Amino acid sequence: MKKIDSMSRNLMLESLKRYAQKHISFDFLREHDAENKFPAELLKDMYDPKVLGVHLLLIPVEYGGLAGSTSDIWRICEALARIDLGIATGVFATFLGSDPLNVGGTEEQKAKWFQKIAKEKLFVAYGATEADAGSDLVSLRTRADRVMENGDIKGYKLNGSKMWISNGGVADLYTVLALCPDGPSWFLVEKGLEGFTQDHHEDKHGIRLSNTAGLSFEDVFIPKENLLGLVEGQGLQQAQAVFGYTRLMVAAFGLGAGLEAGETAVKYAKQRVQGGSPLVEKQGYMHKLVTPHFVKFEAARAYIDNIAKKLDVDNHGLATEGAIAKYYATEAGNNCAENAIQALGGYGYTKEFAVEKIKRDVKITCIYEGTNEIMEMTIYRGRWQEHLKTRGTYFSSMGDELNVVHQKDANLGADSIALGLKALAILLEECRAQRLTRHQFVTFKLGELIAEAEVAKTFCEDLGNGVIAEGSKFDVETLKAMARANAKQVAFKIASEGMKIVLGAGQSSAQDLMTKTNFVAIQDLQRGITEDLDTISSKLKEIF
Repeated sequence: MKKIDSMSRNLMLESLKRYAQKHISFDFLREHDAENKFPAELLKDMYDPKVLGVHLLLIPVEYGGLAGSTSDIWRICEALARIDLGIATGVFATFLGSDPLNVGGTEEQKAKWFQKIAKEKLFVAYGATEADAGSDLVSLRTRADRVMENGDIKGYKLNGSKMWISNGGVADLYTVLALCPDGPSWFLVEKGLEGFTQDHHEDKHGIRLSNTAGLSFEDVFIPKENLLGLVEGQGLQQAQAVFGYTRLMVAAFGLGAGLEAGETAVKYAKQRVQGGSPLVEKQGYMHKLVTPHFVKFEAARAYIDNIAKKLDVDNHGLATEGAIAKYYATEAGNNCAENAIQALGGYGYTKEFAVEKIKRDVKITCIYEGTNEIMEMTIYRGRWQEHLKTRGTYFSSMGDELNVVHQKDANLGADSIALGLKALAILLEECRAQRLTRHQFVTFKLGELIAEAEVAKTFCEDLGNGVIAEGSKFDVETLKAMARANAKQVAFKIASEGMKIVLGAGQSSAQDLMTKTNFVAIQDLQRGITEDLDTISSKLKEIF
């Protein structure tokens, strides 16, 4: 897919930033948060092509849109999350709600509905989740029964309910997944249809500027031309086709919100003097509460950018990679926001400072578009199959690739993560031989370690190839220090925590596992982490 050129994208990002500075004050956000109020007029203004036209990124050029690529849209999602994650969720709901149309719609359906979305600035919602079918869409209960006339299908009657639908109470158009006689299918449902009602707006912990509501359908008639693709039974396939893309956007939310919290902590630390010097100069403060988060953010940025570029070549698939990005970046963002409150002390705990709200908001990124436990399971399943297909060489081969990177540049930490990847291969094989994956917690932990390993690999590898991720504020030498510190820590985590779960669930010898995973060598490579964190802390003080 052709991207918007970098100059145009940067102009869009700058326009969004200026718009937020002018129209979206912290007082505005705080008041709407307190009132649990969706800022409909603001979003309609943001959708206006004469103002921002932010929704046009998802619409093909031939239907009046800008046809933003994955690389374009993740940068906008990051920027929106830095402004407010509730507003970002409202915009993203329109993106998400339009995906079934983009993936499964006929040309006639796309032309009709995308033009309406573009011209009429429609809010769109994605209606899949049910009380008993959250991340498990196979358990769908909303039904679409055929309405027949003279032996032909005239339309369908929807019966059932949906819950936790972003834009649920405010959307103009809904894409709704329902069970047809021939299987799950997507339907376009307009607001105001007889029998279609929206429940109350949920009183949520965070993202209170987004509208979240349940949907109810009681004999709602849908004409047959509103069945996406005009063929029943393609709904799950159409949904799964975009998981890599949609979860990448939630990863961008975690990155953006987390960065906003982290940068707030750095700016506070530069001003707050204790014991005769600013907190930003205190190693314990920075190394514990601030600096490690920025290391993870740059690793996440590298991975998101890498996967976005792959999706721009083939805009479907990469579900495992999308899960890795979502899991890693949202955990990083949530953890940073938590520590940002600690970093600001009593100020951080009050609603006068943004970090308290960011923490409440960013938590949802670990929950929606599939909980992070579902992500761990998705990652494990995807890579377990690769481990079995390659007879245990999938991750050890990655380690070999990283050793080649290390030979070209010894300052990236590629040797550390190469050892970590080879240790991961050993641990997976131990789990296979002892049938340890019958323990669900083991599979969750393997998903976590796999995500850490692949993100660290990508960070080192891309830097080794001279690739700096879109939007990074750091110079090459600082990025190398980040990649080194991250690679060393991830390798140690894989070996130590991986051995813990294998020993805890199986019958392995601790000494034998230490030898097989090369644990002593991994420990040996931990040298220099403190110096690298000092370098990174100094750079944070300089640029924020």
